[in-house]
Amino acid sequence: MTINCKGKLIDLSTPKVMGILNLTPDSFYDGGKYKNESEILSQVYIMLKNGATFIDIGAYSSRPNAVHISEEEELNRLLPIIALILKEFPEIIISIDTFRSEVAKQTIETGAAMINDISAGVLDKKMLQTVANLQVPYILMHMKGTPQTMQQQTDYKNMMKEIIFYFSERVSEAKKLGIKDIIIDPGFGFAKTTAQNFDLLKQLELFKILELPLLAGISRKSMIYKTLNTTPQEALNGTTVLNTIALQKGASILRVHDVKEATEAIKLIEQLN
Repeated sequence: MTINCKGKLIDLSTPKVMGILNLTPDSFYDGGKYKNESEILSQVYIMLKNGATFIDIGAYSSRPNAVHISEEEELNRLLPIIALILKEFPEIIISIDTFRSEVAKQTIETGAAMINDISAGVLDKKMLQTVANLQVPYILMHMKGTPQTMQQQTDYKNMMKEIIFYFSERVSEAKKLGIKDIIIDPGFGFAKTTAQNFDLLKQLELFKILELPLLAGISRKSMIYKTLNTTPQEALNGTTVLNTIALQKGASILRVHDVKEATEAIKLIEQLN
């Protein structure tokens, strides 16, 4: 199972780590943490050194009830930072966390290598065609509604069945347009209650039916810190536990704030297998 990132084939049969770089002032865990260029470069260096294959950069906070920002503001946050990082780390594989087709287009043209879309092309009807034209890997995530409304949309008759059906439809649309490298993300925390998130993790291996790489984004989320009655800042141990379970159930990519711990979990699971 490989994906092509700017001519470099990445083999996902061994799980990989995607390090998170938030350029938002209001992200739930690290919002506003990186205030200048040297802090950003230092964080990217640490993530690469600790084993990240991908760096996922986001400039639009998708936490529940996040503030909506304009496309222009999103691009103003992203483009200079992509250029800065590529100048320092020319071999880096940058993923862009966006649901907007114009942001996808301009960031890939600036040097990013893949698109990570929380809406799987639903929030911007031009997204799938744009990604097809760009010929880059595409991460489709499951969500209902928008970041502003998703927490009111947690009703499911059969959650797993509905999510798998959602993916089969979105993947079919993407393939029809010529998108070749597709990764699915079941969307922990997006239009799902804490109990539903654990149910999703419990049944994660069911996604193997889609025969696509699976990304798990559990890092420091409320399903951990609410269950443990703690905070995102104190949720690293819980994150590692749940990432380990996700790996055992078939995750190909762990999207995390803490790369070293995720890399160690992968090494230990590989040794076990």
